[in-house]
Amino acid sequence: MTDKPTPDEITSPLLASRRRFLKQSIAAAGGIALFGGLGLNHQSSAWAAGGDVETTKAKLGFIALTDAAPLFVAAEKGFFAKYGMTEVEVLKQSSWGTTRDNLVLGSAKNGIDGGHILTPMPYLISAGIVTPNNQPVPISILARLNLAGQCISVGEEYRDLQIGVDSTPFKAALEAKKASGKKVSAAMTFPGGTHDLWIRYWLAAGGIDPNSDISTIVVPPAQMVANMKVGSMDTFCVCEPWNAQLINQKIGYTANTTGELWHNHPEKSFALRSDYVAANPKAAQALTMAIMEAQMFCEKPENKEEVAKICSQRRWIGAPYADIVDRMKGNFAYGTGKVVENHPEQMRYWDDFASYPFQSHDLWFLTENQRWGYLPRDFDSQALIAQVNREDIWRAAAAALNLPTEQIPASTSRGIETFFDGKVFDPENPQAYLDSLAIKAMA
Repeated sequence: MTDKPTPDEITSPLLASRRRFLKQSIAAAGGIALFGGLGLNHQSSAWAAGGDVETTKAKLGFIALTDAAPLFVAAEKGFFAKYGMTEVEVLKQSSWGTTRDNLVLGSAKNGIDGGHILTPMPYLISAGIVTPNNQPVPISILARLNLAGQCISVGEEYRDLQIGVDSTPFKAALEAKKASGKKVSAAMTFPGGTHDLWIRYWLAAGGIDPNSDISTIVVPPAQMVANMKVGSMDTFCVCEPWNAQLINQKIGYTANTTGELWHNHPEKSFALRSDYVAANPKAAQALTMAIMEAQMFCEKPENKEEVAKICSQRRWIGAPYADIVDRMKGNFAYGTGKVVENHPEQMRYWDDFASYPFQSHDLWFLTENQRWGYLPRDFDSQALIAQVNREDIWRAAAAALNLPTEQIPASTSRGIETFFDGKVFDPENPQAYLDSLAIKAMA
């Protein structure tokens, strides 16, 4: 296993052989290939008041991004220990490829048990799409970590265009650059991950085909600014603090914060290897409870400066406090003269059901992965969601935390979603959504 992206991680359509493998895997997943042998009972994780957790240990990975703040806060504020998880290690990963590799290894082989992750990744790993030799490694999503809060940034060379939510003006500029013999690139953090999907959606909505009009490359989050500085890409999508740092270093500006593309869109998740959950259901719930309490802490306005200071610590993000605090508080200077205080599309950690892992949102991510050729058209998304999405653990944790009813969603679906370009995703009819999209790479 390697931290470097493989060729199929850089190009969008997957190889036909991988698609054939996936179909065989899903067909065999009647309990054996993907999820068998785990003894996983979705009702077995009910929290026993006063009961001991099966283990006090967990190794949780994170990427240096502000949407990992609930993990930092749970560690710093003692929330893990509060729920009996006294030996939790929260470990920095250099890239999402490293996160994948360490999840595949598991803590028994010096990897990790789970942690902060791009929401589509547990699905891509569980289905064997992005794993060595296409071997499925079952992963469970226990909570969402945040809503929105990512940004799409563009390089300083496009300052005169003042590119924003509408990427249409970007198209002619990219074509002119290509005509001069130069390459044009859009950077994201992992193929099929959230940043990949946001930047593809944004480009495609403006008539730019991310498969033919621009190269899509993989760059780890913490390396985005340095790569933009040396001209490796024209645009990128990533979480904070790297967009703000780009502006502070006068290398580019923010075109949009991704909540402007889809209000309160789902983003990162808290996930664990499914075998860890099966062996340690009480510990898995305890970890979820700690994360949820940390999310509540992160959401409160009076805590934002403290959360930013925690994030800035070297052991966590290790970026200047000045690059973190403003957007943590919801104040966005786009680097173009545009400033929005208390931004309506700022990152949510708890409010608006930010923590609950809606199955309908997981379905959108899988549908978008079909759109861009990472998954086959006949992929059985619902079957995989039923295995990966452990919203039952979230609900059990919510009950144990005595959350008020109004903070617990009544449904596993948030319903019909509408995007900035007028497209509509109805989780009851994902095919209609796919059919409505003009630019896609479905084979």
